[in-house]
Amino acid sequence: MQSGDGPSDSELFEAWARGDASAGSALFDRHFASLYRFFRNKAPDAVEDLIQETMLACTKAKASFRGDSSFRTYLFTIARHELYAHLESRRRKASREEELGTLSVADLGTSPSGALARRRDQALLLRALRGIPLDLQVVLELAFFEDLSGSEIAEIVGIPEGTVRSRLRRAKEALREELERQATAGDEAALAESRQDFDGWAREVVASLDDG
Repeated sequence: MQSGDGPSDSELFEAWARGDASAGSALFDRHFASLYRFFRNKAPDAVEDLIQETMLACTKAKASFRGDSSFRTYLFTIARHELYAHLESRRRKASREEELGTLSVADLGTSPSGALARRRDQALLLRALRGIPLDLQVVLELAFFEDLSGSEIAEIVGIPEGTVRSRLRRAKEALREELERQATAGDEAALAESRQDFDGWAREVVASLDDG
């Protein structure tokens, strides 16, 4: 997230586009945590590589960025492209016939990271997210993890904003079902909280992932 102090993203980007390498480094440092969050529960075995590929692609394409959207939206658009390219190679290796976006990362055989969750509710949510179709997981994590608006998600994913809203509804329903399916003994309290206020529970668990 951008700090209230120091140059804005657009100011850093303009300086970087003029050849100031330190401005580019500052820009990527500012958004590194967001990129890490985006990749960590979808391709945990390739997070560092995907971050590097995203930064490299962003560097190569910087001349095409006109500032019509935020740098953050631009960055996630590239990150999503890199993620899907990476997972498409997994789909081909697994000889899956389905469209990539309809498969879950669990279907694709990506190994979950054991380093993310410190609480049962965190582990349950992350397992459930990995069990829903990738297209749904992406929009839900952009909304819950990054607090992006419908219009921002629409630009990143390349679909109309109305479709984003319907996809988010489908994603929440799929996640609720997956939570029930994935729950094991000891998850009763988390399930009860999610049934009472699903959005509030999910956002609290997401926020707790990066605490301490």
